[in-house]
Amino acid sequence: MTNTLHRFGAAESLQDDYIVFAMAARGINEEGAPPQLRTFLRMALKHGPVNVGNAVEGGIYRPTPRLNPLAHWRRPERLDPEAVVESIDTCTTAAAVFDDAARMEAFLRDLKEAGLGLSVNVSALTDQARTCCGRAGITRHSVEYSLGFHGDLNRLPERRVLELSTMCGHGMVSHNLARKMMDWVREGRRTPQAASSYLARFCTCGIFNPTRAVRILEAARKGA
Repeated sequence: MTNTLHRFGAAESLQDDYIVFAMAARGINEEGAPPQLRTFLRMALKHGPVNVGNAVEGGIYRPTPRLNPLAHWRRPERLDPEAVVESIDTCTTAAAVFDDAARMEAFLRDLKEAGLGLSVNVSALTDQARTCCGRAGITRHSVEYSLGFHGDLNRLPERRVLELSTMCGHGMVSHNLARKMMDWVREGRRTPQAASSYLARFCTCGIFNPTRAVRILEAARKGA
């Protein structure tokens, strides 16, 4: 089971959203896993991911515990990706998010050659994942689907809000925050890029896709 499956949106809205993550199984291959997970992320960084994450410590976009009235104007937008790599010192989940299928495919080729001994999962549209894995010489052994939302669907927020908030599969990006960022972008108070980085900070696993968020926020600004 993976929380990365629950991205909401039509197929065309997921064409730039690819997540590759690795993990070790406790009691099976966790011993010696941290160095392999760090290697996984360093290999990913060679292919230009838009986000990387350590599920225990966070991704390259993260909140800070020390704020003051000037923090929002002077704080760095993102952490050095190498700091995320170095933060892995225990058995965790490491993730890399790509906005381009060719980059993700090249990363998969490197992973196959490296043979890290970790469980590697690709979360994307099924056809695209199968095609990229096939070109990389990887035979898919299983597939998992999200069954979507059930129950009283009238209580769900609007589609754009869901597209943003479900990019954090643990629900750490609230509907109200996503709605607020859309309003700020429409009012010209924040650029789509700035609003996207605000939202990404709350996704502890680092699987939020800022490229897709910018596109969604820009579409909301234009009223599309």
